[in-house]
Amino acid sequence: MAGTVEGEKIDVGFNGKRCIHSRNCVLGNPHVFVPNAPGEWIHPDATSVEQVVALAQNCPSGAITYTRKDGGPQEKPPVVNTVRLRENGPLAVHAEIVLGEETFLRATLCRCGLSRNKPFCDNSHIKAGFSATGEPPLKEAQVLDARDGRLTVTPTVNGPLKVEGNAEIVTGTGHTIARTTKVFLCRCGHSANKPFCDGSHKKIGFVA
Repeated sequence: MAGTVEGEKIDVGFNGKRCIHSRNCVLGNPHVFVPNAPGEWIHPDATSVEQVVALAQNCPSGAITYTRKDGGPQEKPPVVNTVRLRENGPLAVHAEIVLGEETFLRATLCRCGLSRNKPFCDNSHIKAGFSATGEPPLKEAQVLDARDGRLTVTPTVNGPLKVEGNAEIVTGTGHTIARTTKVFLCRCGHSANKPFCDGSHKKIGFVA
């Protein structure tokens, strides 16, 4: 399900294929995002524009987007590009992400290898009991000349995610474990050096 719900001062877009049901929206304001409602479940005019903006920007998958019509600022790329490791789950990326012909600001990318919506997460990790820490050992990280800018994500054929651009790899509790301008991140689910690729995709015959 995908589409846009128009409000008086702000329109809210929703892409169900990208949604990972983090429930930040319905827990953040159940009057705007009404859970289990028959018919329309998004109500942009149920609160202030600023609150709708905050709710949308708190969606890690980028399934929720918005377009302001009140003259206020549209969503901008962050000042620090981040790749956050979700415990036993996907990579939550916040940056000006360039993936193929698309550009967006938030995404959750599969790292269990089982998603049917690769490179995006579809919660297959939950059914599979995927295990991958969100708190790998901290390492001394280099200092980057810049921390923002475009981040190009390329799912390599039968291999890892190639991430090019300024990025900080961050644990679930906010600790930075790497700062990089080019890195290969595991998406087969078998690397012994998660979140980084160690070539395990070749050994297991990963196909994507």
